[in-house]
Amino acid sequence: MPLHKGSHPHTPRRGYSVNPFFGEADPVADMAVEPPRHSLPGKPMTPRTAYQFVHDELMLDGNSRLNLATFVTTWMEPQATALMTECRDKNMIDKDEYPRTAELERRCVTMLADLWNAPDPANAIGCSTTGSSEACMLAGMAFKRRWARRDANRHPSPGARPNLVMGTNVQVCWEKFCNFWEVEARQVPMEGDRFHLDPQAAAELCDENTIGVVTVLGSTFDGSYEPVAEVCAALDALQERTGLDIPVHVDGASGAMIAPFLDERLVWDFRLPRVASINTSGHKYGLVYPGVGWALWRDKAALPEELVFRVNYLGGDMPTFALNFSRPGAQVAAQYYTFLRLGREGYRAVQRNTRDVARSLAERIEGLGDFRLLTRGDELPVFAFTTADDVTCFDVFDVSRRMRERGWLVPAYTFPPNREDLSVLRIVCRNGFSLDLADLFLDDLRSLLPELRRQPCPLGRPEKVATAFHH
Repeated sequence: MPLHKGSHPHTPRRGYSVNPFFGEADPVADMAVEPPRHSLPGKPMTPRTAYQFVHDELMLDGNSRLNLATFVTTWMEPQATALMTECRDKNMIDKDEYPRTAELERRCVTMLADLWNAPDPANAIGCSTTGSSEACMLAGMAFKRRWARRDANRHPSPGARPNLVMGTNVQVCWEKFCNFWEVEARQVPMEGDRFHLDPQAAAELCDENTIGVVTVLGSTFDGSYEPVAEVCAALDALQERTGLDIPVHVDGASGAMIAPFLDERLVWDFRLPRVASINTSGHKYGLVYPGVGWALWRDKAALPEELVFRVNYLGGDMPTFALNFSRPGAQVAAQYYTFLRLGREGYRAVQRNTRDVARSLAERIEGLGDFRLLTRGDELPVFAFTTADDVTCFDVFDVSRRMRERGWLVPAYTFPPNREDLSVLRIVCRNGFSLDLADLFLDDLRSLLPELRRQPCPLGRPEKVATAFHH
């Protein structure tokens, strides 16, 4: 069964309709054959015609700049785009053939290690990935292998199933990891107004088979930081009582590129001895087009050597630790460009502006009187809100559908256990979503409210509430 379903079963399988202007030399002669949609055409077509077919279909996609659901970067400078174009044909795995691209990757790892206060940034252990999902898989693999080595006398035995402790608000990649690598996912549910991991509850779920605890610096559900230092303190107390030494991974997909610049007093990184590894998405608040992520480990002891493959590839002995092999070097070059271009002060200015937009928009939405804020955009530049308690004529799903008519993509979704009763809207503010665009968004929302208020009741939530936006 294909993962991506094609046309509706009752839709005729026809080809593309052909514009006579596509016949470059003769508008009539080239129109005899209609190119198919679902099988390879029998003959070639001109580059301009192929481009136009694809271009016209993609016009129906949403405008990425108006997509307030995604965390992914939707704007970069033209110079960065030019660099990515120049590197589009370079394969990151060919480190002997493209040594300077490999060097830029190494420099990025060192820069991040310094930013995150690694003990020895110059000799940092880390790599680029296709995104945070792959980086999290690598961190989880390192956790599991360290646990297996530590308990080699019991592993693998039927009574020694590894487990990973996390909140129910984690990104779906952690559930995938547990499924793919046969690890029990022990999740701390939400309770009341606590929408992420509780330190004491996390410690209580740990035992001798716990490979690690995942903390999230910037929950995708509401933009809040999890209390990494408090989780580490709870695990320190657990070790004093029981001798269990449980490492912590910080999923900083978004927050690891926000907190170092805007929340410098917050201790969440390698300054905490229990933090063994950190990941981030270069293509989120790292300000690079998709897809690039980064995974870093505290030191060599945190990444078992047997997980690092040494491949004799194209004449060079090359260490590699990644799930993917071939992938483009363009995003790594763009990441290094952005680090070089902005520096600490530049990143601070960009991220501060983004947070200012988020906080301003959140405050003005609250001022409308129809909504209640769950978060205010003062950690990640992200905030979640729901309808006010006295609003009964419309719900968040009505708002999401109506804003989509204006071109704005605003996700509406329910929270995970134990707060499935709570449905929210979430707005992600990114570089490129300016205060001017926020003003336009608010104008559109304000103009819709009179009509929404006149509804007799909510129009009904969809059969399957979309939660795929928490990425």
